[in-house]
This record gives sequence, structure tokens and C-alpha cells, in this order.
Amino acid sequence: MTMDLLLLSNSTLLGEPFLQWPRQAITDFLGTQHRRIAFVPFAAVSFSMDEYTRMVQGAFAEMGHELFSLHTEPDKVKALETADAVAVGGGNTFQLLRTLYSTELVRAIRRRVQGGMPYIGWSAGSNVACPSIMTTNDMPITEAPTLRATGLIPYQINPHYTDVKLEGHGGETRDQRLSEFMALNQRIAVVGLREGSGLRVQDDRTELIGKAMRLFRHGSDPMEVPEGSAFRYIAEQGVKGVDQSNFLALYAPAGTPPAVVKRYQDALRDALAQP
Repeated sequence: MTMDLLLLSNSTLLGEPFLQWPRQAITDFLGTQHRRIAFVPFAAVSFSMDEYTRMVQGAFAEMGHELFSLHTEPDKVKALETADAVAVGGGNTFQLLRTLYSTELVRAIRRRVQGGMPYIGWSAGSNVACPSIMTTNDMPITEAPTLRATGLIPYQINPHYTDVKLEGHGGETRDQRLSEFMALNQRIAVVGLREGSGLRVQDDRTELIGKAMRLFRHGSDPMEVPEGSAFRYIAEQGVKGVDQSNFLALYAPAGTPPAVVKRYQDALRDALAQP
């Protein structure tokens, strides 16, 4: 059964209605058939889950789909079984993961998605699709039982990624923060997703939607990956101590400038030369 995920950096761009920028991507992802979607609102902190649900319901209704929220269901795992797809909303990643564990939804979501149920996540909802939530931008305002997440994909996502350097600011940049992660987690890649971008994941193939992303790997300089690119990986299973999967190749759209292709080639050659 094919796993199918749509992992978005964010839900809304400044000045736009809620879920406006990814609306076409969501429509293409879910298809024309009416879907009954289970919504996971547990990342909500500064607003109520009821309010969050109403907002998401309205957006999905405009796309022709029915949405119900798992926070209103007494047996959340059983309710998930009745859904055609699952949508995991953004907010605080630590609060989200803590509640996913307390409601026993981590395993339930993993099992359903690995069985072919479509998964949509934005921001924190994309973070929990990763092996861990260690590359979230959120403050740990609550304590989850572990940082390990659903592991639906074998690499990390940093949503809302920006390489902006603030003049006069003495704190670390996002790249420096991610370099710290790479120093202690050398076997796993990190995808920096800028706002207005996302990943369409189908089994071992990932396609970049929207803006260019930045790819981080230990021992290599961060690499810009243009919109429309795709890459594949092979899951390494049953090998102790291996936390990630290897990228086999990077694909660029037709007409990509030769200078960009050469940069790909040089970066891949350098990466393959690493021990």
C-alpha cells in the first residue's frame, strides 16, 4: 500500500485567508472524491480546539470535504478508523506530541498512514511526521514523554525556515541552530521548508511544492533545492543505530540552469566522498 503525505511548512501566508496558499495542493492531493477527514487540533494553545476546528472545517468544506475533530471523540483511535484521511494542524509541537501519546494516536496514525490513508500536516503537523520533533521551532512549554514522533518519513523538517539574518541581533541564525542538530545527529538529513512550500511524499519519493528548500546534511554545506525538485530514499530497516535513510538522487525540473545542475553535482560528489 502506498503512503501518501502532504507536509506543509505553514498554513497561511501573511495577508491571506486561512489555508489559501496550499489550497490547490490540498485539492490535488485529496482528489475530487468526497473525503471524511479526521482533524487533529491538539497543537492549539492560545486558542480553543473548538475554534480551531471550525476554522479548518470551513476551509475543507470549500474544497468539498467533510471534517470532524478527534478532540470531540471519546474513543479517538476508534474514530480515526472511520476517517478517509487525517489532517494534523499546527501550533505548539510539544503540546501536540504529548497529546498524541496520551490519546494513543501516535501508533494509530502511523498504522493507518502506512496502510495508505492520506496524511496532511502543516507546521507542527509536519514536524510530528518526522522521526523526532527535534527540529521544531517551538518552545517546550510542556513535556512530552519522548521527542520521538511518528517516523512516517526518514528525514527531519524545519518548518517556517528562514535564512534571514537580523541586523544587530546577536543570537543564533536558523542555519546555526540546525548545524547544532547536525553535529549531534549526523546520520539524518534536515529539510528547511520556507513558508509557502511543502512536500508531497509518496512512499520513497518526495516532491517539493512551492518555494525552494534548503537541504542540510552533516559534513556538507547547506544546499538550495529549487521548486519542483524530487528525491528518493531507501528505508534502512532492521539495522541498529541507523536513524535515517539515504538519498539516492536529486531530480531537477527541465530547463534548470546549468550552473544549478553543476552545483548539485559538486555537492553530491562531496557528500559521497564522506566516510
